[in-house]
Amino acid sequence: MTGSIKRLTLGVAVNLCLAQGVVYADTPMEQLQETIQQVMLTMNGAGKRNDPELREKLRSALMPRFDWLEMAKQTLGKHWSAIPSRQHEFVAVFAEFLGNSYIGKIGSYKDEKIIFVHESIEKNLAQVNTKIIPSKGESTSVNYRLHRVQEEWKIYDVVVEDISVVANYRSQFNRILANGSFDDLIKRLKEKDSNHKD
Repeated sequence: MTGSIKRLTLGVAVNLCLAQGVVYADTPMEQLQETIQQVMLTMNGAGKRNDPELREKLRSALMPRFDWLEMAKQTLGKHWSAIPSRQHEFVAVFAEFLGNSYIGKIGSYKDEKIIFVHESIEKNLAQVNTKIIPSKGESTSVNYRLHRVQEEWKIYDVVVEDISVVANYRSQFNRILANGSFDDLIKRLKEKDSNHKD
């Protein structure tokens, strides 16, 4: 996938490494903080950053906070209804691809701090705005869009410096599907996912 946009997308993983304090409550911000804290505790007790056991622990902490079905559906956009028999397959491949890309980047960041700036809630939709403050350089805004799924707030999009992860991938997937097949898209995602695991 494309260079600078991809770097911004993967940069979302930074804020999953750093937070202060454990919070257990029901607001979107508090549930997000809890997830970040779980990831932090896992990282703090880690040995080698590329250890398979560590990656599995990070998956257990991180993956449930995302609504992969909704994200996959939105990234495919108009193409979603054209593949009813393969929707489950796409959700699984997309979740592996994007989840592993985040997890693979977590170990490369250090000394960043996260600030939770603002939380807005309207019925079953919410947005949590954060800023990532590096030890050097400018801060990065990372805003999470969430919706309520039963008693949990699940992430269905992440906006990094005003660039939506969902909109970015929708554009890329549209280009692939305009010139190729659904099988081509699946193949590309699996190839990229394989690179994340190397």
